[in-house]
Amino acid sequence: MMNRHIAAFLALVALAVLVVGCGKKETAKAGKGPMVGVTLWRKGDPFYQNLESAMREEAEKEGVTLRVQSAEMDLHTQMGQVEDFIAQKVDAIVVCPVDSKSIAGAIRKANDAKIPVFTADIAAQGGDVVSHIASDNVEGGRLAGEYMVKLLGGKGKIVIVNHPIVTSVQDRVRGFKEAIVKSNIKIVDDQACEGLRDKAMAVMENLLRKHRDLDGVFAINDSAALGCLAAIRQAKRTDVAIVGYDGDPEARQEILAGSPLKADAVQFPREIGKVTVQTIAKYLKGEQVPKIVPIKVGIIDQESLKKEAKDNPGSK
Repeated sequence: MMNRHIAAFLALVALAVLVVGCGKKETAKAGKGPMVGVTLWRKGDPFYQNLESAMREEAEKEGVTLRVQSAEMDLHTQMGQVEDFIAQKVDAIVVCPVDSKSIAGAIRKANDAKIPVFTADIAAQGGDVVSHIASDNVEGGRLAGEYMVKLLGGKGKIVIVNHPIVTSVQDRVRGFKEAIVKSNIKIVDDQACEGLRDKAMAVMENLLRKHRDLDGVFAINDSAALGCLAAIRQAKRTDVAIVGYDGDPEARQEILAGSPLKADAVQFPREIGKVTVQTIAKYLKGEQVPKIVPIKVGIIDQESLKKEAKDNPGSK
């Protein structure tokens, strides 16, 4: 009799375990959202810190899981990260290309694996990309160029401190040149700095020695602008004006303080990050998404920043 009761009890326990186990599996399955691999240009850059933060916030809202890696401006690292995402069979990949042209091979591998690829901030030149989400960099460059024309009274000698291997910078420079073409401003030099502060400082030191009568600098991002600013200060030059690009906090402080960094074309990296995740989520649900999603840009200078501080006294 006892054996029958024990057997019945054990059978009930086994059934309960089975039911609970099945319930856990169903819950886990129901809670599993799309997995998206992200390879950033560089994590230490304030722009990408803001972009990543917004991506993570939006991913939580959309039920998307992100696997975020940083290429740290190394093409081979980025290609390896894309290949890893392919091996992990993620549902989509976001690339912020280190090299717009050379990343095409890795994107094609994702295409062959039937994994949709999206680009954010920087476009790729090759491979099949579902959607590119970025600032309207041509317009941003145009705003920077228009400000330079106003700043120099339509004449003078300037240099560009460049990073020409990525499309976003190519677009900025194109817009800048379009804006100054009818003025008497002459571009006397164009040097690459990889978008890094220390390299921009070294480039600017050489440019100041080479061009003694320089009036202005267009720096393609704020790391470049701040490097150029350091070189100009070191040379004790007060007659060289900088127009930068991004609107990072440190650059804003320098503009507000009246330094040689006079203005910045501004991007909104949080908006780029947010819209990137929204676009992926829509696509994975079967919705149509645009091939290009432009994000607004603007221009800031000392006057606009003073007004901003006055209108928002509690903001930093």
